[in-house]
Amino acid sequence: MGFFDRFRSRADEAPLPGLEALLEARGLSAELPGLAALAPAFEAHRKAEEREAWVAAVAELHHQGLPLPEPWGEAQDHLLPELVPAWQAEREGRWCRGFIDGLSQRVRVGDMVMPAAWLIIWDQSADDVLDLALDHLRHRSAGTFERLPSGAYRSPWRDGLDAARLLLPGVWQGLFRDQHPFLAIPAADTLIAVPQILLPKLMDEVSRSLQSGAKPLQLAVIERIGDQLMTARLQDPHPMSAPQRELKHMDLLQALRQQEQDLDPALGLPATVSMVKTSQGKPLTMALWNEGAPILLPETDLIAFSARNGEPLGIFARQTLPRIQELRGEAVTIWGPRRVRYEGFPTAEQLSRLEQFANAEQMKSLQTPAGNRPAAPRPGPGAPFNAQGAAPLPRHLQGAGLGVQDSE
Repeated sequence: MGFFDRFRSRADEAPLPGLEALLEARGLSAELPGLAALAPAFEAHRKAEEREAWVAAVAELHHQGLPLPEPWGEAQDHLLPELVPAWQAEREGRWCRGFIDGLSQRVRVGDMVMPAAWLIIWDQSADDVLDLALDHLRHRSAGTFERLPSGAYRSPWRDGLDAARLLLPGVWQGLFRDQHPFLAIPAADTLIAVPQILLPKLMDEVSRSLQSGAKPLQLAVIERIGDQLMTARLQDPHPMSAPQRELKHMDLLQALRQQEQDLDPALGLPATVSMVKTSQGKPLTMALWNEGAPILLPETDLIAFSARNGEPLGIFARQTLPRIQELRGEAVTIWGPRRVRYEGFPTAEQLSRLEQFANAEQMKSLQTPAGNRPAAPRPGPGAPFNAQGAAPLPRHLQGAGLGVQDSE
């Protein structure tokens, strides 16, 4: 193509759509708050599809009831990262990226979590925005970890961003030279690190954070293997495998409690979920399935079945539920942990196909009011089951007890 031909071809191109026309086509006003300051960013786009995508992002924010951002030149100075439970990120629907199992990273702009549509309006990539947010946090991270009496090291900032500094290995990786570090972020303003030998002390610090009433972030502890962070996978016979499993279960219970608030009541009743321990100290999650109404069942270790009149029918392993082929469930569309909706209720013959954890009499013993049994240390308030001191019980249940329960 010759030089003058290029000019002629440009003249033949259709004119670019204007902002007001694109807004009008979507039923939006050109007087949206903050839109005038962003108009130069729209005009900078020289392709029709880019302009349409820009206005689509504006429309998305408007329909979600979210504000338009400040222009990029002003907003970029107020970016900071944060870590939140993965279920919270999914529930709130803002831009997020998975970090490790159970955790997602997001970006805050001042007091607001960044929606994905802001990236389109700014014409910025998520990688660049996140890198800038991390750089801002890095500049706010001068200081020395505090050594606690337990030997653990705690972050000194207490600015609500301590947990987010898990994203900055340079801040904490020098604490234990040539050692295998374990870390915990039980709350947003807490980052605790220990060498492997002090892992029990880390569990104690997580427990203290929980007892303090701080809003939990993630209770399960984290380890670094090579250059990779992950939720610690402590397997039996590791002495800390049971405490870590219990912390993971408590994270799950927190997610389920929050999820219940968003479930459609017309679908059925959310199963009550609690935690029990075997005589070996292994914690297990247990859902209560009462006859008489559709149930929304999460993926727990055990299911405790109860007849319409409240009579216990036994406790069984949930993973053996597919043995009842006549009982078919339907996955519930909901953020967070998976739930399955069941309308029917298994017959006695169908229950006999499942792997039994405790029979009806043993389940009734577990339900015995706490006042009729020897006092257990620090029983969880409002717990539907407590196995401390119950008898007669099968050997694998003797000495069992509930984990920490929600005060609600």
